[in-house]
Amino acid sequence: MAHLRRLAQIVANRLTGSDPVKECRSRGVAVGERTVFHAGVIVDFSHGFHIEIGDDVTLAPRVHILAHDASTKKHLNYTRLGKVKIGNRVFVGADSIVLPGVFIGDDVVVGAGSVVTRDIPARSVAAGNPARVVSSLDEFLEKRRREMETSPRFGPEYADTDHLPDAVKKEMNDAMKNRIGYIL
Repeated sequence: MAHLRRLAQIVANRLTGSDPVKECRSRGVAVGERTVFHAGVIVDFSHGFHIEIGDDVTLAPRVHILAHDASTKKHLNYTRLGKVKIGNRVFVGADSIVLPGVFIGDDVVVGAGSVVTRDIPARSVAAGNPARVVSSLDEFLEKRRREMETSPRFGPEYADTDHLPDAVKKEMNDAMKNRIGYIL
């Protein structure tokens, strides 16, 4: 189903003429392969050539990536610039902000609503405002594996949530007794 959603996104982008990855590349942002931008992602195009985004990156809805900070312009006559690098296999959660000068390592998860003000090392999970490392990626994944043992798991037929019958939605909610479930 994830492949079908990605294909649907590609078709929709072609029909509307909108392809955020292509737009970023045309504006000088280095974007790797299989990178996905969800709705409302904002990338600092005015200084896009200072931004590098790796392979297999997911930017959740409304993520902002900034490469400049104009707060100094009126007082110092200069705008602060910062290179931004997001490694491979990174997930940046919804409504997060990545500020100028930040490097995010490979295999990182950034929690929703985080403000990334400093570098995040590889294989870690960071969250908060300002974002801080809260665990290693291995600890995070092990915690989720244990959680999956007592949580319902749903197959790919449940992934197309726009077309699920109400009875199936209710079935899913009823199955999630501990409020959490997993979908393939």
